[in-house]
Amino acid sequence: MNKDLYIYNSLTSQKELFKETSANEVSIYVCGPTVYSSSHMGHARSAIVFDTIVRFLKFIGFKTNYVRNFTDIDDKIINRGIEEGVRPEDIAEKYKTEYIEDMESLGCLQPDFQPSVSENIPEIISLIEDIIKKGFAYEKNGDVYFNVQKFNGYGKLSKQSIDSILVNTRLEINPNKNFGLDFALWKTAKENEPYWSSPWGKGRPGWHIECSAMSRKYLGENFDIHGGGRDLIFPHHENEIAQSECVSDKKFANYWMHNGLININKEKMSKSIGNIINIREGLKLWNKNIIRTLFLTHHYRTPVDFSSKKLEEIEKTLLNTKKRVPTNESLSTKFKELWVSAMLDDFNTAKAFGYYFKFINDGSLSPETDSEVSEFEETMGISGWRDENIQSKKDTIVDEVRIKQIIFERDRARKDKNWIKADELRYEAEELGVKLLDKEGKTTWEPC
Repeated sequence: MNKDLYIYNSLTSQKELFKETSANEVSIYVCGPTVYSSSHMGHARSAIVFDTIVRFLKFIGFKTNYVRNFTDIDDKIINRGIEEGVRPEDIAEKYKTEYIEDMESLGCLQPDFQPSVSENIPEIISLIEDIIKKGFAYEKNGDVYFNVQKFNGYGKLSKQSIDSILVNTRLEINPNKNFGLDFALWKTAKENEPYWSSPWGKGRPGWHIECSAMSRKYLGENFDIHGGGRDLIFPHHENEIAQSECVSDKKFANYWMHNGLININKEKMSKSIGNIINIREGLKLWNKNIIRTLFLTHHYRTPVDFSSKKLEEIEKTLLNTKKRVPTNESLSTKFKELWVSAMLDDFNTAKAFGYYFKFINDGSLSPETDSEVSEFEETMGISGWRDENIQSKKDTIVDEVRIKQIIFERDRARKDKNWIKADELRYEAEELGVKLLDKEGKTTWEPC
């Protein structure tokens, strides 16, 4: 069986033959969550994608060194702490713990390392000092900024020139910056904010520097695969490349992998329209194997529509598959060869699942091939699903998503004193079997 693995590299926009930096070992860094709220299905997709990639790499004989970070100091975390009247670190710890539990509930393996920014401040400060010494950063009034114009090739990942970025990017007015696209490596702490002592005064890291510092610490200056959602390509991953390569004079990551984003009922998932589905909400309604299968029956680079209809289709497919029995016990198949071949072609889980359903539903998998089925299910993270009750706990998740949207739209209508619109939305909620409850400035709901 051919064991050549090809990966689509976002940096070169083409599939490339994978060659590990260390024999039989693969080093992977994936950007993790900013822990200021409950994790949602966008986080779930990225985690499931890279969990399956790691599982497959192990299956074909690689040892993996998998790192996924936590951003546990950020403006959003600070603001959430102010809203709830607690310390930012308490907010971060709460949602960090919740995220780890959610990943376990989704059947994801724990990474080898899960570092947090707050645990790696010395490494971050050391990297910033190196960047300054190399002449790629400057300090002004306690802030430190990366000088984008000094780094040749800035924009190579996102395929943009500096001029085009300037045209297409809304830039903040900041008197401490020498150039609009320069980005913060270190920020002076504001009053009552968490801070650490540094050569430039009391402050905290910028967002982009943290991943460069932690990947360097755990994987070295050059490693195999850097992953994350495609929304991170610019500016986050672009800036990681610049601040890392300017110091090392080496390629930062050899292969860049970006998973596609998700839509909710064919709409972009967005807090502005109130259609965020938290992982815990989803798992109350749908078995983890249905959620995993929905995501993995799409190629990791394509978008996924997360909807009740799609989940129901997956549920029916799995339940039908569960009932199938072999029709010929001595029938020989090429199932393993085919699904492994699909995965070797840029981790094509969609094609691999196509073979899985075809062979089982055709009755082509005999008792002699049970081990092959088990290998596949273990690699996809759905092992044991046949022994579970995978049927949904409710008929639909769409109504709950719509209810959240109704509450969001109604709050906006009430703020605008559009009482007619607010009443219409209340009636719509009642038609869905839901009673809206207004209390202490917040709206909740309960079944009628």
